[in-house]
Amino acid sequence: MPENLIQPKETRIRYLIITILFVVSCFSFADRSALSQAAGMMPKDLDLTPQRMGYLLFGFGWAYALAQLPSGGLLDRFGSKRVYGIAIILWSIVAFLTGFAGYVGASAAFTVVFVLRICSGLAQAPVFPGNGRIVAAWFPTAERGRASAIFNSSQYFALPIFAPIFGGLLHRFGWQSCFWFLGALGALLALLWFTNIYGPKDHPRVSPAEVEMIEAGGGLVNTDASASTKKNTLTWSTVKMLLSHRMLVGVYIGQYCITTLTWFFLTWFPLYLAQARHMSVLKVGFAAAVPGLCGGIGGILGGIISDELLKRGCSLSFSRKLPIMAGMALSMTLIACNYASSQSLMLLFMSISFFGKGIGALGWTVISDTSPKGMVGMNGALFNLCGNMAGITTPLIIGYIVATTHSYNGALIFVGIIAFCAIVAYGPIVGEIKRLELAPAAEEAR
Repeated sequence: MPENLIQPKETRIRYLIITILFVVSCFSFADRSALSQAAGMMPKDLDLTPQRMGYLLFGFGWAYALAQLPSGGLLDRFGSKRVYGIAIILWSIVAFLTGFAGYVGASAAFTVVFVLRICSGLAQAPVFPGNGRIVAAWFPTAERGRASAIFNSSQYFALPIFAPIFGGLLHRFGWQSCFWFLGALGALLALLWFTNIYGPKDHPRVSPAEVEMIEAGGGLVNTDASASTKKNTLTWSTVKMLLSHRMLVGVYIGQYCITTLTWFFLTWFPLYLAQARHMSVLKVGFAAAVPGLCGGIGGILGGIISDELLKRGCSLSFSRKLPIMAGMALSMTLIACNYASSQSLMLLFMSISFFGKGIGALGWTVISDTSPKGMVGMNGALFNLCGNMAGITTPLIIGYIVATTHSYNGALIFVGIIAFCAIVAYGPIVGEIKRLELAPAAEEAR
């Protein structure tokens, strides 16, 4: 065949991109859960009662939520690679410094950890808006459910991957080693990020055929092009415009409910195993891995189911909503743990619950499907802001329930009720799922 007739081979760089997003997101969730696992071995001077632990978790959640809108504006203005990459470096430094909190005077130790948790929350704000933005750029609509499910499943795989590591480090080297390990790992991941993450049209190893396929399938390949990264989406008019659409408001409420389950799993579940089920440090690490693996499998399966429904001709609304609502119904089995007489039965119910939660965690796919062009970062940030208000309320509410009742039974009922609310949000409130098109006047104002 003449050389000029040879068809260029289509690359698969988008699979490398989603793998890196998964790895970095796992690292982010590991950092969030490290404090809960290390708490039992931290200095007694910190006096980490349920209420004080709730305040530390609240500090991260409050800062993480507060920084969502600024992070979305920065992502849209300066691009995902730069903003997200700097964030990895910053929260790795904070994790490393947390390991030195034990060398501070007893009177200041709690304050130091609290301030560092706030800094970590601020630094990690771009993670999921950045993930959603990169997936919208690198994946066509027909593959977006799987791609979003992969990076979103990091919240489940983080504990199975890192909990045994943390358990071993705690057992052999003490609580500081967990945070020093995270700091060192962050440096390696930052290097991986800056050498492999680019926009679809800028990646040095991507083929024109792959870019063409992504763009033809609905991928927003120009998301990080120089012309689009200079727009300022961080304006109140933009926020007001997004909040004026009932569909998006329903998605935001649904994400708050789903994220409540996430925060219970990341923060209070290890403590539940230790305090309510009386497991040792090593057993907590391995026991927490079981529901985490089930949630991760459910998360990937939810994306596959959604994309398959779409390929079979089902509407976008049905393809996205069915896994979400069915998964949230299944996640309510968490309440049955209150009646489990054995640890094995409790882990079975918890595993079923988080398997369902994983199936239903398609909110970022919906954001990629619905965001106006040029506003994926901002819409994702507002979505994540609303969702991560649960990072503020969940630790405090559960901490209050546990402190006043001296039991986790009420906490599990609270989380189950919130799962039901997610079904309501994605049912009558969201309505039809579709991409929003900006009116000319709104585009000019932006």
